[in-house]
Amino acid sequence: MKDLASFSGNSERIPAATAQPQVLSQVQLVTISEEEAGQRIDNFLLRIFKGVPKSHVYRVLRSGEVRVNKGRVDQTYRLCEGDVLRLPPVRTSERAPSGAPGAEFTILLEDSHLLVIDKPAGVAVHGGSGVSYGVIEQLRSSRPDAKFLELVHRLDRDTSGILMLAKKRSALTNLHEQIREGSLDKRYFTLVKGDWTNPRQHIRLALHKYSTADGERRVRVQSDGMASHTIFNLVKKYGPYALLEAELKTGRTHQIRVHLASSGFPIVGDDKYGDFALNREMQRSEGQRAAFKRMFLHAHQLTFIHPDSGKPVTLKAGLPPECQRLLKALEQQAAG
Repeated sequence: MKDLASFSGNSERIPAATAQPQVLSQVQLVTISEEEAGQRIDNFLLRIFKGVPKSHVYRVLRSGEVRVNKGRVDQTYRLCEGDVLRLPPVRTSERAPSGAPGAEFTILLEDSHLLVIDKPAGVAVHGGSGVSYGVIEQLRSSRPDAKFLELVHRLDRDTSGILMLAKKRSALTNLHEQIREGSLDKRYFTLVKGDWTNPRQHIRLALHKYSTADGERRVRVQSDGMASHTIFNLVKKYGPYALLEAELKTGRTHQIRVHLASSGFPIVGDDKYGDFALNREMQRSEGQRAAFKRMFLHAHQLTFIHPDSGKPVTLKAGLPPECQRLLKALEQQAAG
C-alpha cells in the first residue's frame, strides 16, 4: 500500500484512464492502470498536458515537480501498474498556440492492433531535441479519436522505411517482447563507399552512447559498451560503392551507421559518422547523377509475429525514388 501522506497541497486522486488532456489548475494524484503501464513517463505527460509546450513539460519533470510514488524519476522511466503520479498545476498562460499538424503516411498495414507506415527520410519519429513534432504527434493529431497510439520502435530522422506503431497496449507489450527475444527481424538497405568483398559479414563491436558539449547524441565503439551485432549481406557492387542489406541482431542507437563507419565503410550521406567530403560531392549533381541530399539508409523489410493472430507477417517497403535514381546513375557510371 503506497503512503501518500507526504503529498501536500490540495489534490485529487484519479485513475489515469479517466485523466483527460488538460491544463491542470491544482495538484492531481493519478494512479496508473494496467493499460497505461509500460509507457515512458514523458510520453504520458505530453498527453496529459496536451497544449502545454513540450519544453515546459520536460522542465517540470526535471525539476521534480512531477513525482512517482513520492520520488523523482527521469524522462526514461517506464510507468508500472499502480504507480501514483503527482501532477503539478500548470498555468493556462503556458498553453501552446497550436499542436502538431495532422499528417498521413504511406500505410503498409493497418488493423485494430497495428499501424505500419513507410516513413520518408527527413521526418523525425517524435518531437524533442529541437524538433517540435514528429510522426507520432502528427498521426495522433490526424486521428483524434484514437484511444491509443504508440511507437513500437524508432528510426533515425534521416532513415526512411518501415515504422511500426501499436494501437493497443497489449500489442505494444507483445511486440516489445519479440524485440527483447530477438524474434523480430528488421532489415535495411544501405549504400557504402569502399571495396566490400565478403558476401556475408558479421560485425560485433560494442557501442557506447554519449553526448557532445552542445548536447548532441552520439555513439562510438568502446570495449565496455553495449554488445552489438549486425550482419551485412552484399547485394550489389557499383564500382567503388556497395549496396548492402543489414540484419539487426541487436537494436542499439545508430548501430548500423557506427558499425560500418568504424569498419571503414561510411554510409553515403551520413552527416554524423560518414565521409563529409563524399557527402558534399554527392550533394552536387554530376553528369547523369542527380544531387543526393539524404542518408542512404532504408528499412526495407520487417518480419514479426502478429500480436493478435499469432501468424508471421513480412512487410516490405521499396527503395525511395531518389535512392533508386542514385543506384541507376552509379551503375551507368561503373559501366563506363
